[in-house]
Amino acid sequence: MTQARPLVAELLGTALLLAIVIGSGIMGERLAGGNVAIALLGNTIATGAGLVVLIHMFGPVSGAHFNPAVTLAVLLKRGMTVHVGILYIVAQLAGAVIGVWIAHAMFAEPILQISAKARDGWAQGFAECVASFGLIGTILATQRNRPEVTPMAVGLYITAAYWFTASTAFANPAVTIARSLSNSFAGIAPHSAPGFIAGQLVGTLAAIGLFGWLLKEDPRQ
Repeated sequence: MTQARPLVAELLGTALLLAIVIGSGIMGERLAGGNVAIALLGNTIATGAGLVVLIHMFGPVSGAHFNPAVTLAVLLKRGMTVHVGILYIVAQLAGAVIGVWIAHAMFAEPILQISAKARDGWAQGFAECVASFGLIGTILATQRNRPEVTPMAVGLYITAAYWFTASTAFANPAVTIARSLSNSFAGIAPHSAPGFIAGQLVGTLAAIGLFGWLLKEDPRQ
């Protein structure tokens, strides 16, 4: 396997993920008649289902990270080199932005946008910490014990986290940055993004530490 194939898989998978997130948000908002709960429900179902499919599609090629937080976890677990990890993150960021533009084009929206949807406050950042902690924990635990269920587990976790977290569970720095470029239902104002990303990184590191200990084969260690 050449290095190009995993990178293209990460770019394409992340682009499709963002097309799903933004596109379903736009569709949900247009069809919901002002009912935000219905719009969010449509956005949730599409994202959770899409994740399951995308992880099955691209997992055998790149591991289907689609998320710098996941790549960071793999790096810290020594599952890849720093050089490859950086290339993964660059591919994810590029794919995420492309995915937003694809969604805008499909719905005849202006391609270049900046979100005006503020998502500020410590509670939002804490929600992202919780969302990311749970996501990384889900991946680490299922990969350790039942890797075949990881795609479904990730999709179901994100589906649940859309509703139990105050932030609607971005849980992904690339997604956060890309969603700041869409003034749509799923957008986030650029000034709100740093708080989300900080929460995501804290949650990721906490999950790596706790689940690294919890999943040791020898519980006495």
